Amino acid sequence: MIWNRSKECMSRDEMSALQGKRLHKVVAYVYHNVPFYRNKMQELGLIPDDIQTIEDITKLPFTTKKDLRDNYPFGLQAAPQSEIVRIHASSGTTGNPTIVGYTRKDLAVWSECMSRCLTAYGVTRGDIFSVAYGYGLFTGGLGAHYGVENMGATVVPASTGNTEKHAKLMRDLGITGLACTPSYALYLAETLDKIGIKKDDLKLRIGAFGAEPWTEKMRKEIEERLGLKGYNLYGLSEVMGPSVSYECSCQHGSHICEDHFYPEIINPTTLEVLPRGQHGELVFTTLTKEGMPVLRYRTRDLCSLMPDDVCECGRTAVRMTPIQGRSDDMLIIRGINVFPSQVESVVLSMEEFAPRYMLVVDRVNNLDTLTVQVEIRQEHFDKGAFDTIESIAALEKKMARKLQSVLSIAAKVELKQPGAIQRSQGKSAHVTDKRNI
Repeated sequence: MIWNRSKECMSRDEMSALQGKRLHKVVAYVYHNVPFYRNKMQELGLIPDDIQTIEDITKLPFTTKKDLRDNYPFGLQAAPQSEIVRIHASSGTTGNPTIVGYTRKDLAVWSECMSRCLTAYGVTRGDIFSVAYGYGLFTGGLGAHYGVENMGATVVPASTGNTEKHAKLMRDLGITGLACTPSYALYLAETLDKIGIKKDDLKLRIGAFGAEPWTEKMRKEIEERLGLKGYNLYGLSEVMGPSVSYECSCQHGSHICEDHFYPEIINPTTLEVLPRGQHGELVFTTLTKEGMPVLRYRTRDLCSLMPDDVCECGRTAVRMTPIQGRSDDMLIIRGINVFPSQVESVVLSMEEFAPRYMLVVDRVNNLDTLTVQVEIRQEHFDKGAFDTIESIAALEKKMARKLQSVLSIAAKVELKQPGAIQRSQGKSAHVTDKRNI
């Protein structure tokens, strides 16, 4: 099923022409309404008429998270305050939060793009969809909520928290779809087991999971435990929110709504634009946003754009590969780049472990250390297979060998009892870096 065939199945020439027209318009818009962008362009000797085609985008300056925080709260807002009907914000854990204003048209575009995502997953008007992203300043809850309503399905605004009640409602209401973070999906599965609800008691068939990186092994774990088909959902508040890209039934990359969000891949060090198929940092330009448009926003997400244009589903929009890490929360340990997703791949490759882990980075005698804490699966723990010091040491050594082969550095492994690692009902936190404390 395709929600908007005229836009999702455009020819490459048609799409490029539309993107060029919209890029010229948005550049003129921010030039006249956002002093930050006007000053940036004047420093480069640019005026809006220098940007006529989508290929001219490389002339424009980049925008970073720091730029957004430095212009807190409304310095990058382009629309007058009287036109702003909603404000979202990032968590602001490392500085000022990122404030993003939306006009009524922005919200309509957001709902349109989210409807494309849900339709690609197979959602219909007959589905009952539970949205368990956090509602509030985080874009996930309301973004998914209005997309479900826009396409005519039934939405249950469950949010996070009170998970036992949510689990019972999934059974009693016959909920068929679930939108949440992958880590919360696993927490929900644990809660179902705890209160005695089996996946066969549910009617779940579709899961829309995003807001944090996840691996294929984690996808299989969620699908098996909840009895649904899991789809990737990507977005970020600085660009719009969930719906920037989405998987289709083929699950071979995520289609980008590129009539609204133009993607580039750059080398994060040299800032060189890379061709399709090469791995680098994802950059987005909003082509239609009114409240707070961004030019060439550096997401810090690492992936690639797939080289083939047409998917078997019929959509022609460019596809992105799964996010494989972030350039800004990448850990550098003894000169080696380490991503939590690499550790997760090892954890999920071993049947003894639950998908619960924590990386603890410290510095001892001026040398960086890495400890990986991981939970034993309940069924293995119940069997008493790890009741002896010898058995625990053997398993820790086994995992340490696998970690070293993947990370290229040695890590200490600490086994934890089931439930020992703190759960998250939103985005999961997998790193404690004591070097910065």
